[in-house]
Amino acid sequence: MSDPSPYSVQLAASVARQIDQLTRHLAQSPPREAAQILGAVLDYDEGILGRVTDLVGAGSRFAQDHSQRGILPPEVWLALGRAANELDSVGVDLAEHTDAIQQLTGPPTPTSSPTPKPVASAMVVRRRR
Repeated sequence: MSDPSPYSVQLAASVARQIDQLTRHLAQSPPREAAQILGAVLDYDEGILGRVTDLVGAGSRFAQDHSQRGILPPEVWLALGRAANELDSVGVDLAEHTDAIQQLTGPPTPTSSPTPKPVASAMVVRRRR
């Protein structure tokens, strides 16, 4: 028996499964490969984050149209619009840091002195309460 779902619904489910698979690959990849994956995800023009932002924006326009017709509550439109704006803002913020991630994708640069041990930034140190 075939799946009665429209192709677009099947496509959305397939993309979600592929993102899950990519997440597992990222978690298990060596640093250079993980940086390449992140670069592909975070590239705002061609990567996954930008595409998801565009998708949520299209959903917001859909919800706007249906909210104006009284089919959907306006809160749905507002929530999708806010989500699209937040994703866009996150994409802009992350774009400032893609160079640092891209540096990890290249060959290691030889240094004459030993590499200092990495130290956690104050932003990522967590305390137990």
